[in-house]
Amino acid sequence: MILVLHFFFGFIFSFLGSITPSMLNMTALKISLENGRNELNKYALGVSLIVIPQAYIAIFLTKRIVENPSIIEILEKAGIVIFIFLSYYFYREFKKSKSKVEASAVKKENAFLAGITLSVLNMFSIPFFCGSVAALDTFRLFRFNYSAILFFVLGSVIGTFYILYLYGKFAKIIQKKTGKLTKDINLILSIITGLVAVFTFIKIFI
Repeated sequence: MILVLHFFFGFIFSFLGSITPSMLNMTALKISLENGRNELNKYALGVSLIVIPQAYIAIFLTKRIVENPSIIEILEKAGIVIFIFLSYYFYREFKKSKSKVEASAVKKENAFLAGITLSVLNMFSIPFFCGSVAALDTFRLFRFNYSAILFFVLGSVIGTFYILYLYGKFAKIIQKKTGKLTKDINLILSIITGLVAVFTFIKIFI
């Protein structure tokens, strides 16, 4: 029962943590619309695999973060630079798509590697899992033994994959609902990553 509970916690935290529009799930939407379901699955798999070390690192750091909060501060400062770069990258891609209207020549990226890369660059994943584990530990709902950790990580991986899968599966419906917004996904991604960089800067330095 305890192991099932840890799996559920991992699943629900990762699922709900990724349900709002973000760099990862908006990219899943983009890949699904441009390259199809198979490429989406490769992308989601790439993202989910990186969740394994991220969740393990988060669990390892949870008890130490209270004693040494500078760990999170270092990650956040590095995240500012990374998200500024990503914001510029997505804006450049948006401008390219505006200048070249060639619907039949959609560039097919390596979706699996894209998933791995963006997941690695997602600097807020580890702090998010740290917060989740810390909250569970506060209510004595988390066990730091090997089996419990394994099931929590497994739930986190599946929860992440499933939310990205749902974004891709319902991409066309989302496109109909949002209209022009999904045609300019690169611009949306640029705005999201830019805002993340700004808010992180404000949080740290102001």
